[in-house]
Amino acid sequence: MTGDQVFQLFAYLLPSLVTGLIAFYFFRLHTRNEDGRRRFLLHKDSQKDTLPVRLQAYERMALYLERIAVNSLVVRVAPQSQNKNDYENLLIKNVEDEFDHNLSQQIYMTDECWNIIKAAKSATIQIIRSAAMSESDSADKLREDILTQMLEKQSPSATALAFVKKEIGDLW
Repeated sequence: MTGDQVFQLFAYLLPSLVTGLIAFYFFRLHTRNEDGRRRFLLHKDSQKDTLPVRLQAYERMALYLERIAVNSLVVRVAPQSQNKNDYENLLIKNVEDEFDHNLSQQIYMTDECWNIIKAAKSATIQIIRSAAMSESDSADKLREDILTQMLEKQSPSATALAFVKKEIGDLW
């Protein structure tokens, strides 16, 4: 093969190589776009199905946070006797039971949100326990101490509820 023949062969192969590379590039680009479109449509369909369930989970946890808000908890859960320790245990049991009832909702929320809700629960229990350490001698006095303590600060559930609302806003 002479140099002229090699040059002619190269001249014939170059346009087909360039055309092949361009075709490969556009085919690959098209395939990526189609994959992205399919993923978007699948995500959109799954959002249509899961969004109502997720919103319901957030709704239930918002209700939980409202129910364990110290002020509403103390008003809603009346003492069954005048024993301070019994009332403390009743309040804590109420918070724990409500939490256990909503435990499955964590699969629909972010870990950060779930951890904030757990922290609100723990802080609420801590408020009840610290008020019970006071020198109150009856359940009614403990109620009073808890409410007085909450006049000075915001309920932990209010902070958690604000985070839940923010996270729901991020879903849109």
